Amino acid sequence: MKVLVAVKRVLDANVKVRVKTDESDVELSNVKMSINPFCEIAVEAALRLKESGQASEVIAVSVGPDVCQEQLRTALAMGADRAVLIKSASDLEPLAIAKLLNEVVKREAPGIVLLGKQSIDGDNNQTGQMLSALMGSSQGAFASDIKVVEEWVNVTREVDGGLEIRSLRLPAVITADLRLNEPRYASLPNIMKAKKKPLEIIEANELGIDIAPRLKVIKVSAPQERKAGVRVSSVEELVQKLKNEAGVI
Repeated sequence: MKVLVAVKRVLDANVKVRVKTDESDVELSNVKMSINPFCEIAVEAALRLKESGQASEVIAVSVGPDVCQEQLRTALAMGADRAVLIKSASDLEPLAIAKLLNEVVKREAPGIVLLGKQSIDGDNNQTGQMLSALMGSSQGAFASDIKVVEEWVNVTREVDGGLEIRSLRLPAVITADLRLNEPRYASLPNIMKAKKKPLEIIEANELGIDIAPRLKVIKVSAPQERKAGVRVSSVEELVQKLKNEAGVI
């Protein structure tokens, strides 16, 4: 069974986000970029399926410009067997990404498609569900545990009331939650080996898919700075400030 795992290039989680001076977007020039943390968890889940003998091959796939090869090489260094980059210079929305991933799914016929539950830049939580609909397959979102049993996969997912276990017939789309696992670090020898692993590049415009944007960003603004707190001398003064200044009571 093949496992296809999607990888997205995002601003590193430890970098302070800055807005461009013209407020057109977030500043991405000369800043550290990394694999989306939830995608990294999905890569680790795919690798564990292979190590347990339940998967024969792990294929990492990304959609974006040439620089996404850096994140794909990281996935290869973690242990993925090969990678596919669907090259696109334009910013793509979740539906367009799902359509392009579906083309790779048609070609590779994986038993499981793993994605992060959401990206830390857009926070849309849409691509996995849209891909499942396009594939006509079962889906398990917010997975905190995955167990493959013959032609089925049991997915434990986190819901408001606790944990829910769903049995999905393969092929299936699964989105990884934070508590699914702890991703491994890529060792230096594996980083060197990853340079020789196959990485295929496919031009998005050659797939004949409508990836035109449906949304337009009007403005990106930084959140207001938090005001400094004040010290009160009594409970009565606190109540008055909450009532008259904050307006919360």
